Formats: sequence, structure tokens, C-alpha cells
Amino acid sequence: LKVTQLPETAEEKARLLRDLYAHLATAEDAEAANRIAARIERLWAHSGSDTVGLLMERANAAMSTKKTELALELLGRAVKLAPDFAEAFNRRAFVYFTDNNFEGAIGDLRRVLALDPNHYKAMDGLIQIWREVGNKRGAYMVLKQLIEVHPHWSGAKQVLEELKKEVEGQDI
Repeated sequence: LKVTQLPETAEEKARLLRDLYAHLATAEDAEAANRIAARIERLWAHSGSDTVGLLMERANAAMSTKKTELALELLGRAVKLAPDFAEAFNRRAFVYFTDNNFEGAIGDLRRVLALDPNHYKAMDGLIQIWREVGNKRGAYMVLKQLIEVHPHWSGAKQVLEELKKEVEGQDI
């Protein structure tokens, strides 16, 4: 499965993602899954708008120099210009998370998953937050979904076993 050029329409992007997610869910091993995931993440980053792309680049640059407020401002503009661009919300959720604004991060991650229910990095972010705040059942449920989408996600099966014991109790 090749993704040589970026999609020109939202429908084309959705179709490509659907195909790639199907391949990811059935990848034979972690190496194959990682190749597919790289293609998916390239599509995620493609907004189809030069302006939104520039805002995203500047937000990334702001984050790399620890300018959280500027990054949030730039990402706020990106989500206003492109309310269907999941990656802008995902990026802003990450900035909120690094700023310990879990409420903001959860809101944006939920938006990402409403736009793209298979967005495994948004799921991973939600799992981290749920674990951080002690919502083990929530983390467990989202992790089960993540493993369906990306069975080779690093460390997921081990964490699932830990959470399963904590949520469902020890076997007798």
C-alpha cells in the first residue's frame, strides 16, 4: 500500500486513512505496523491549507522553545480556521497536557476522536491522562480500543494486563 502523494480532498484523505487503518489493524508485526503508522501520521499532518500548515509549524517551533502560551494561541487559530482538522486539536491537547491542563487536553482529545475514531495517538494521550488522574477503568477501556486499531502499539499489551488486574481484580 503506497501513499505517494498527499490527498487533494477531505474525501480522498478519509478513504486513504480508512485503507491504512485496515492494514494497521492486521499488520503482521511491529515493523510493518510502524511503516503503516508513518504513512497515517503523514496524512494526519496534512491539513490541505497552507495557512493552517504554517500555524502548525509555528506552534511546533513555539513548543520547542517552551513558549506554551504562543503555541496555544497559534493552535487556537488553527482550530478556528480548520475545525475538522483533527491534528490541530491533537497538537493543542498535547500542549495543554504539558501545561497540566488536563481538562483542556481531554476536551481536545475527545474532539480528535470524534473527528477520527481511530486516532491512536489521541487514544494514547487519553490513556495517559486517565491513568494520571486515577481513572483506571477509563484508561483500560480506551486502551482496549487502541489495541484494536494498532495491535502493535509499543507497550500497550503489558499496560493492558496491569490495568486489567487493577480494574477487574486479581484472579482467584
